Amino acid sequence: MIDVRPFASLGAANHGWLNARHHFAFASYHDQARMGWGALRVWNDDEIAAGAGFPPHPHRDMEIVTFVRDGAISHRDSLGNEGRTVAGDVQVMSAGSGIRHAEFNAETETTRIFQIWVQPTASGGAPSWGTRPFPRDARTGRFVTLASGIASDADALPIRADARICGATIAAGETATYATDPSRHLYLVAASGRISVNGVAAEARDGIAVLGETSLQVTAGEDAEIILVDAA
Repeated sequence: MIDVRPFASLGAANHGWLNARHHFAFASYHDQARMGWGALRVWNDDEIAAGAGFPPHPHRDMEIVTFVRDGAISHRDSLGNEGRTVAGDVQVMSAGSGIRHAEFNAETETTRIFQIWVQPTASGGAPSWGTRPFPRDARTGRFVTLASGIASDADALPIRADARICGATIAAGETATYATDPSRHLYLVAASGRISVNGVAAEARDGIAVLGETSLQVTAGEDAEIILVDAA
């Protein structure tokens, strides 16, 4: 099963400083048919105005992965962590037993992110935060694991969930393959570029929910950058 969810069908909230699209029910967007996909609970497509951001607020018992598409996002939390994550890179926060954090766009241009929430395999635990670069050249033509709770993914940022988040950059006319178990819930979005997944066409920023497939053949109709979640 491959279900394309057009960008125009996503939940929307424009707060002026924040223009958000919600792939799943979130905040004031309620959709009983889109409450999550396996352990994947939230996928927000956020555009944050220069000099604006989210003031300090709490989280707990959630793995929160932020992929920066354009610009940069700055982070500060109650553990004393501070950092800036730039376009193409990833930050991960394990909320665990509880953490407060702020995220803001300290740049002079709009920052665009995908923020992805995955349910952890267990509640509680010490909260943590981390970030690291993932050069786009390193994932040209193939999927590279960015964050993962799967033991064999030793090079990825760690999360406490039965899930992995991957990225790929695919040139127009090229194909990248991703092998998986048919019982896994896959969800992918092209941050840019038209793609097809096992022959099913999708536009940039459409959501693509996949179940029951053993392999994905992702072909770029134009240069594309893709983020994929593989979750229990």
